[in-house]
Amino acid sequence: MQSEIDGDRKALAVVIARMTSRDTGAQAWSGPVQRVLILFFVVRLLVPYVACSQVLSPLADPPKWEEVEAMQESVTREEFEQLLKDVYAPGDAALGLIELFPDHASIVRQAGQPERLELRFAKDAASVRAAPRYWRTRKEIGTTPKGRPLAGMRVALDPGHLGGEWSRMEGRWFQVAADTLPVMEGDLTLRTAEHLARRLTAMGAEVLWVRRQAGPTTTLRPADLFPIAQELLAVEGVTDPRVTYSDFEDPERKNTVQNQAELLFYRTAEIRHRARVVNDELKPDLVLCLHFNAEAWGKDAEPELVPRNHFHVLVNGAYSATELRLDDNRHDMLLRLLGGMTGQEQRLATRIAETFARETALPPWVYAGNNAVPVNGNPYVWARNLLANRLYRCPVVYLEPYVMNSQEIWERVQAGDYEGGRMVGGTLRKSLCREYADAVAEGLSRGLGE
Repeated sequence: MQSEIDGDRKALAVVIARMTSRDTGAQAWSGPVQRVLILFFVVRLLVPYVACSQVLSPLADPPKWEEVEAMQESVTREEFEQLLKDVYAPGDAALGLIELFPDHASIVRQAGQPERLELRFAKDAASVRAAPRYWRTRKEIGTTPKGRPLAGMRVALDPGHLGGEWSRMEGRWFQVAADTLPVMEGDLTLRTAEHLARRLTAMGAEVLWVRRQAGPTTTLRPADLFPIAQELLAVEGVTDPRVTYSDFEDPERKNTVQNQAELLFYRTAEIRHRARVVNDELKPDLVLCLHFNAEAWGKDAEPELVPRNHFHVLVNGAYSATELRLDDNRHDMLLRLLGGMTGQEQRLATRIAETFARETALPPWVYAGNNAVPVNGNPYVWARNLLANRLYRCPVVYLEPYVMNSQEIWERVQAGDYEGGRMVGGTLRKSLCREYADAVAEGLSRGLGE
């Protein structure tokens, strides 16, 4: 096994050397394809050899444990244990990976290896050291002028999904009939963000954009990810897969290299790129991830409209034991637990959820499985581990209101965007995206004013 690992490492070194060569005679690859082909060989190194190499989630960078080392004594033992058990790793999900002692936690750095990181606890609340971070609390920003409760606040808007021509690929598009408006989540979130930006700016916030128009933020495309997609299908036991599918309703679409590459593109590469934008460029005090929920609707061109409508709000947490066995997940969870953002994002999520509940009278969505846990007894707020709310190194409120393929919301999408109120389904309502934006802005104002 070791000779195979060494052989792959040598191959990786050769590929990197060729890709970074300044020799004009060397074969030229574009920057994105360089990164993807390097990642392809990294996957070859990481996936099959669990006992000897780091175990990472798709397209993840190897964890930088020095980031966790920099957070020594940033939390007491009592707080660490409470957050670990109640929020981040409920049900003993970290058992065998994080061991608690009176004055420190012993943390597995690399799956299957003996080396551990020792995280020292602060002796008491008075001796807690501030963890390194770029985001600021309301108190740190300072007092605000009357009527501008968000003055000085840097708020990043992350309209979920891609929208436009990409909507069908990512499965966030349906149309009831040819003469009706198609429902595209990525377009709805962008329109909501535009309304929300105006509200937040009027309240004094500096609004930053993670995605400003329809389409991806990453320069990668699905075709760049075909090599990794084929490798991952092989790991999953899909041998000799079809390369492409015929159309979106192709029954064999799921097991094609093209579909796997598209999943990697919009679920993973795109979100990881957004995380780099957030953490390295924008450095906001808060990220609002805007989404719309949906239930299964069957075929895109013959969708089923359902009577149910509901909403919920997510913060980071509820890592499973399987997720925490991935070295990057364990590292990322610790950065959030130690980074001091839990209380801030839970409080803001709660206030926004309360405003939504009052404005819409929608019932909460209730998770039946163990992939989420309720937060502070609020039926609308749940902790769940998603890529965006894990990788963004600041408080993140992830919104999932409305059921796009409910009869009510479909009718409201058909009504379009408008000012004031309009009778929709027998009830006087704001336009869907304005109602969404207003509820978030008001809830955020309330949360930051506490």
